[in-house]
Amino acid sequence: MQTIQVGLIGLGNVGGGVATILTQQAELITQRLGARLMLKRAARRHPEHPIDVSLSASQVTGDALAVIHDPEIDIVVELMGGYEPARTYLLEALRAGKHVVTANKALLAEHGQELFEAAAAAGRDIGFEASVGGGIPVIRTIKEGFVANRFGAIASIINGTCNYILSQMSDEDLDFAEALKEAQALGYAEADPHFDIAGIDAAQKIALLASLAFGSWVPHQQVYTEGIDGLSRRDIAYARELGYRIKLLALAKTAGGRLDVRVHPAFVALDSWLAHVNGVHNAVSIQGDAVGRSMLIGRGAGAMPTGSAVVGDVVDVARNILQGSSGRVPPRAYQENSLQQLPLQKIDEVVCRYYLRFQVLDQPGTLAAIAGILGQHDISIESVLQKGRAHAQGTPVSVVMMTHEAREQSVQRALQAIASLPAVQGETIRIRVEDAMET
Repeated sequence: MQTIQVGLIGLGNVGGGVATILTQQAELITQRLGARLMLKRAARRHPEHPIDVSLSASQVTGDALAVIHDPEIDIVVELMGGYEPARTYLLEALRAGKHVVTANKALLAEHGQELFEAAAAAGRDIGFEASVGGGIPVIRTIKEGFVANRFGAIASIINGTCNYILSQMSDEDLDFAEALKEAQALGYAEADPHFDIAGIDAAQKIALLASLAFGSWVPHQQVYTEGIDGLSRRDIAYARELGYRIKLLALAKTAGGRLDVRVHPAFVALDSWLAHVNGVHNAVSIQGDAVGRSMLIGRGAGAMPTGSAVVGDVVDVARNILQGSSGRVPPRAYQENSLQQLPLQKIDEVVCRYYLRFQVLDQPGTLAAIAGILGQHDISIESVLQKGRAHAQGTPVSVVMMTHEAREQSVQRALQAIASLPAVQGETIRIRVEDAMET
């Protein structure tokens, strides 16, 4: 029976999961693959430190290039993270004739085009299922399962840290700081959580998914991005009262020959699928013209779920090796000569409904003044919610308005004008309503 040798660069949390799966599931993988997968060598920054996986001293090295240039290794798996030297190692592995697998979504979002082109030029496969959604097979679904579909929209929850924080704010009535502290204590959030709570992680992932779904490369730096650190317990409570939950959504859809790709908090209806995706779970709702709406839900991070996706890619590449083929599925889902470059829709042009919360002094005529300015900007009000009266003169009260569909630019201009009203105190909270994206 043929043996296919695997080299691993990075033996941290996910790398340890991959090594464990390859060891514990060796017999099952052999039965399904028809060949043995063997982890020959693994490179880590400090090879002398103890590890939690069953690898011999001869299997662990501190030299990543020794893994890449080992003539017996067929597939190189990069799990070290970051941009460099991960990019250099993957390019070197491809030049050395190796097939590669990575879970590095940040690297692919930044240098994906270069890596995909290098893989095609080398005639080698590049697998990256684990880069988005952990153990959820969303990339394979887009590239292969739904290959006969034109995609209409993708609506996703693809950052477990933010989803956990928002779930705790909704279900346990915690404020943002309390929920973040709890997430950090449980290991769901980093000591420096900026990358997650600012929406950057989700923006990189949705840029990659949009590129695959629509055949047009989406630079992640151009994805409109808002995080969740500005959300308050008060808005979570109003959302619930109005029949919604707040989620950090990563969205992609076509809009008049352009791509509308963005990440921001949004109201989703309580009876929608995404509203019930809680905790650290991820979900991706995909709309295809033939298949309709489908939802993929699962654990979006962690050693074993992510390791499962990595090993799935390794087995897929190994099957190609056994059949003497590569490039069977294009890295970017489309043949290279079919790729295009669609412009991105600007956030100013987005049309949706809005939740607006004003802090106003309890004075006659204030609501009329706000409604008048909204009307001047072609923004019609669907409903108004005000709780009680101010207990003391000069104390602001909350006024919540839900609008009908309006253009983002009009809303921004209206809010600027409203902010100049003497009775309006502090910053107005604006959250988009996106329930139509995934019903």
